[in-house]
Amino acid sequence: MAIKMRALAERFSALCAVALGASVAVSAIAGPEEVKGPGFDPGCFAPRDSSVKYLKYPTKKGPFKIALVNGYVGNAWRIQMVQTAKAYVELPDVKPDVAAFKVVSVGEDVPAQIGAIDQFINAGYDAVVMIANNSTSYGPVIERAAAANVVLVPFDVVVNSDKVIMVNESQADIGRLAGEYLVKHIPSHRGKILEVRGIAGTSVDQDRHDGFRKAMDAGGTWEYVEVRGKWDEGITHKVAADAIAVHGKFAGGYVQDGTPGLVHALIDTKHPFIPIAGQAENGFKKLCVQFKDKGLTCASAGQVPSLVAIALKTAIAAAKGNVLPQFISVPIPYSDTESLKAGVNYFPDQPDSFYTNNTFPACKVNIGADQIISKTKADQ
Repeated sequence: MAIKMRALAERFSALCAVALGASVAVSAIAGPEEVKGPGFDPGCFAPRDSSVKYLKYPTKKGPFKIALVNGYVGNAWRIQMVQTAKAYVELPDVKPDVAAFKVVSVGEDVPAQIGAIDQFINAGYDAVVMIANNSTSYGPVIERAAAANVVLVPFDVVVNSDKVIMVNESQADIGRLAGEYLVKHIPSHRGKILEVRGIAGTSVDQDRHDGFRKAMDAGGTWEYVEVRGKWDEGITHKVAADAIAVHGKFAGGYVQDGTPGLVHALIDTKHPFIPIAGQAENGFKKLCVQFKDKGLTCASAGQVPSLVAIALKTAIAAAKGNVLPQFISVPIPYSDTESLKAGVNYFPDQPDSFYTNNTFPACKVNIGADQIISKTKADQ
């Protein structure tokens, strides 16, 4: 018993020493510093608006160890995002900056995602890019990353913090563009609208919804029917078909992601074609072209998976000590029935699940479809 108690005491003392050392390290490193702009390469790293502040991390010497901590991976967008990240870090002008690259997808479990970030912090990684499972739970891990001088870059689903550099498109503007399109293409400016939302509790879903409703309400009188498609084509197909069975005819539809599911639901239920605003899925655009002469009108105002490339580029630039906006805004790819062109903004020879518009000229990011599709979706 005495031996066991002594061993426990020694272990406790060791843990205290580690904790004390950790606290000293935390207090010695300030994390990102707020500085004056303008920032590095403003053509690529554009601030969301004039109110955005600028941050600078202590300069590190590369190459860098970088991780992608993804959450939900159950739809085509997330799968292509992972593939795009793997393709991006292997580009000739990026690879010299990357000593190691790891990918982890944790599902919708917030504690598991925080734990994964902590593991990379503790393993000495230089940067972590992430799609948050919600917008409110990450304050403590943001502080731990800053204390360890680990660049943390939330993108797509961002967090409620001004202590990290974030990358996104204006989700409200994506919804706004969808609403403006439907208002323009429903001449009566009234009727029943099917809104297929994403994952509840995320900033993306809420911001797109708010932007969409604001634009719609400014241009007409509408009866809304909301369903949850979880940004997935199969789920969208089912919930849209169920909504048609219950509510009858719709004047228009908006799908945050999984848009082909609504088109197929219209076909399966023999519902007349309606104006649809949706994402940038190649399959959606193919359907828009195929059924254009039968009354299907479409707009694509979406967020493409190659946003991860801008997040990774941001992480590398920040790790090098460059001054960057705290919130970086990426242009929204837009196309509609009138502007769709094969080989430009949709690709007849690519899979339906492929998301188009993977080029960001201002950031010199151009990842080919073949480069993306060749990568696996698995963690690495």
